[in-house]
Amino acid sequence: MRWLQQQGCEQIYFKYCSTFDSTAQGNIGPVTDSLLAALAQDITLLCPALPVNGRTVYHGYLFVNGVPLNGSGMRNHPVTPMRYANVMRLMEAQAAGRAANIPFCVIDAGVEAVQQVIADLRQAGYRYLVPDALTSTHLETIAEASQTLPLLTGGSGLAGGLAAVLTRGSSSRNVDASEAGKPADGGKTVILSGSCYVMTNAQVAAYAAEAPALPLDVACCIEGLADYVAKVTEWVCQHRWR
Repeated sequence: MRWLQQQGCEQIYFKYCSTFDSTAQGNIGPVTDSLLAALAQDITLLCPALPVNGRTVYHGYLFVNGVPLNGSGMRNHPVTPMRYANVMRLMEAQAAGRAANIPFCVIDAGVEAVQQVIADLRQAGYRYLVPDALTSTHLETIAEASQTLPLLTGGSGLAGGLAAVLTRGSSSRNVDASEAGKPADGGKTVILSGSCYVMTNAQVAAYAAEAPALPLDVACCIEGLADYVAKVTEWVCQHRWR
């Protein structure tokens, strides 16, 4: 984040899954709080909605193809079982402040209406604002209304809305990634992927075609862990220069 700020970045986006994969133990709440502290801010948006994929937020409740989150297949997720659909409740259980909903009628009223509600809720002491979003147009309205917030959080839907807003006409805020470069090499990197989503599996396959990759054996992690750690460590050492 510090490197991004050094390149002139004015707004940080914390992206997470559109099903708000997080429990009372985190990690969306703790990460959001850490980013707010680092940016010296007191408020942000939580917008997991991705209408094009059937993820919508209505009165602060997250739906998956019309079914409340806790009634979808995410209810029994092995890592992050989603037992509630109310995003405010989910966030307050794992974070340091209060959450409030921005209802769809405010979003429909336009950018100025949303900005006024953000200001009112900030004045009332709310830290996390959950806007309703039923359409891609809602996402663009939310994005335009929140351009002055240094931190936004959400799924790829709001990120897309933000990109649409920022690319309208010419903007001095636009910087090509190739011009910004990348952080200085700090050493080797290990990427761990635990998702079973189809898209993630495709991304892992693409990476494995270009660089060393090792599928981890879950059974060995449970039984005979010490020997397996030694085996994995040996593999890493053999491939560390590739």
